[in-house]
Amino acid sequence: MSKSKMHSQITRIGGSTQPGFFYRLVSSQRFLAMIGLVFLVVIIFPLARTYSQRLLVEKEIKDVEQQISESEKKNQELRDLVLYLQSEQSLEEQARLNLNLKKPGEAVIVIDNKKNQASDLNASANNDISSNLLKWWRYFFK
Repeated sequence: MSKSKMHSQITRIGGSTQPGFFYRLVSSQRFLAMIGLVFLVVIIFPLARTYSQRLLVEKEIKDVEQQISESEKKNQELRDLVLYLQSEQSLEEQARLNLNLKKPGEAVIVIDNKKNQASDLNASANNDISSNLLKWWRYFFK
């Protein structure tokens, strides 16, 4: 419709040559911009919230997958340990260490560290001879 026809319809309906308030409001660029802005806000906020929730869910999934991976690794290590402990090599090692057993034909050598322990005790006893006051003096001023 052309403007002249529209203008003539407006004058016939209202009786005046001025367009109506509603027509002026709807045809205004500001009003259309406001309607567009409201429409964008109504759409963008739920989208932003959904995107934020999606990121949180993806982070949780990544964390859970990492926990699963660590648990599977630990589970595999425990399986390997169980297999080792059930092996003959482990039984033999435990018998040698804990029960002091040996194979037939083997010679066992015991190394005694009592000399080292005795000299350590003498050295610590010599250090304890000094008075408490002397120990404090050395602690603060040396």
